[in-house]
Amino acid sequence: MPDSRSFTQRTTGPMPQSEATVIGGELDYQEHDFQRIRAMIFARAGIHLHDGKRAMVFNRLSKRLRLTGHRRFCDYLDQLDRAATAPEWEFFTNALTTNLSGFFREAHHFDVLAQWLQALSPQTNCTIWSCAAASGEEAYSIAMTADSALPNATQRIRIVASDINTQTLARAREGIYPASKVQSLEPEFLKNYFQKGTGVHTGQVRIQPWLVDWVTFAQINLQEPRWPSQVAQVDAIFCRNVLIYFQESTQRLVLEKLHQALTPAGHLFMGHAEHLGKHEDLFTPIGKTVYVKR
Repeated sequence: MPDSRSFTQRTTGPMPQSEATVIGGELDYQEHDFQRIRAMIFARAGIHLHDGKRAMVFNRLSKRLRLTGHRRFCDYLDQLDRAATAPEWEFFTNALTTNLSGFFREAHHFDVLAQWLQALSPQTNCTIWSCAAASGEEAYSIAMTADSALPNATQRIRIVASDINTQTLARAREGIYPASKVQSLEPEFLKNYFQKGTGVHTGQVRIQPWLVDWVTFAQINLQEPRWPSQVAQVDAIFCRNVLIYFQESTQRLVLEKLHQALTPAGHLFMGHAEHLGKHEDLFTPIGKTVYVKR
């Protein structure tokens, strides 16, 4: 964590599909390598890479090949296959996950969250889980909403933020962002929840340390058969723009587990590009991409 004195209170097209595709003559990347990577990341994280992702896969993994001293993708993948628990699997997975986030994205969800929290009885405590937290903006938006909606919110609300990508989780724990990310926030939120960077941190903001401490961060792979106890029996889950990366069979498995993780009448918040479709036996819609457990 940077020195707190540095912060003050705030006022390309797809690649050809030829069997032998070599890029730049430096790294050997062939069609069967891409197909193998697709199978590996699907088995590891449930992520489905469509055919248009060939160039993205090359661009992201080529850095790992250079760092690990490989010239051929097949040799790098062989190394992974030889050791299912090798540390390199973490870098492989991190490279192939997409992490887009922002403060108060799909703002109507936070209005619903605030109304739901305010309707709780004064004796009720609850847990809210951001299950694809990326670099933390969603989790901190939940925390800011809860703090502004409830007195003594830090004593009553537990917030868990998870992601499969360890690199983005590290950035989330740090809580430092470009100032451009908060330009649209209300002045009161900027004053209460952010510190402004000075010196080497000019142009950045940092989440107030007490807000960072409120959020519990954890690496969780949604495709794993068992999730940790800290996300058992939670009262609300933000699972937004996650299921779109899974095939339908994986979507069903994840939704069933989210259903099990929620308390009776627990709330599920999904992304604007997602819908329950065939899975409405699990959840009832109560608003725009907001659902309650059946």
